[in-house]
Amino acid sequence: MIDVHSHIVFEVDDGSKSIEQSLQILHEARKVGFDIVIVTPHYIEGYYEYNKNQIAERINKLQSMQDEVKILQGNEIYITENINELLEEEEASTLADSKYVLFELPLNAEPLNLMSVVYSILEKGRIPVLAHPERYPHVQKDPNTLIELIESGVIMQSNYGSILGQYGKECKKTVQKMLKHNMVHLLGSDVHRPRTVYYNMPEILKTLEKLIGRNKLEYLTTINPSKIINNENIEVETPEYIKKGLFAH
Repeated sequence: MIDVHSHIVFEVDDGSKSIEQSLQILHEARKVGFDIVIVTPHYIEGYYEYNKNQIAERINKLQSMQDEVKILQGNEIYITENINELLEEEEASTLADSKYVLFELPLNAEPLNLMSVVYSILEKGRIPVLAHPERYPHVQKDPNTLIELIESGVIMQSNYGSILGQYGKECKKTVQKMLKHNMVHLLGSDVHRPRTVYYNMPEILKTLEKLIGRNKLEYLTTINPSKIINNENIEVETPEYIKKGLFAH
């Protein structure tokens, strides 16, 4: 399996606090079946601003200290009108040096500039990947808002932990509906600490397989992530509208 979203790089964001922690998390990753991990430290303007070279130095150090897992570079970029400039100036990174750009939204409000940022990424020949849509309140309220984004060319990356309720009941319900209605294209751990999500992977995979089947699970865990690494297009199934009764409170 390939993990496309992780906070394993030490001392750069709210993820790993030390080299020792990073190595422990990587060991856990290998133990549950990940052989490649894309590290995606937060890039938030004015807050977390370690540039591409600074992250690469830490990755090289981690890679030299273990060979269980291959580490590739990326970022989880907080939504900004400057997203293309950050990439072009090598302040932030695409996923595994591909055309795929992992970005996140605020967790408390729907950004008014979402579509303009999406189109600006697409205009540059890049592909926007939205991190953990199931965690955003406006998506929990109406997951069908994702259909316009998917049809525009946005890839959806959900978190493994969401399926077990790591981020609450609403998040769990939302990701289940998204999975059943072709609204998830990638899965990632979003791991920040040792002894957390990787520890739960056997149960997570079992739950996911029961929900969507082994074949689809392989696409979300391995086939689609490998397309990112190879800079190929991910084939997206047509998202299905979720009937209102399924998420009415």
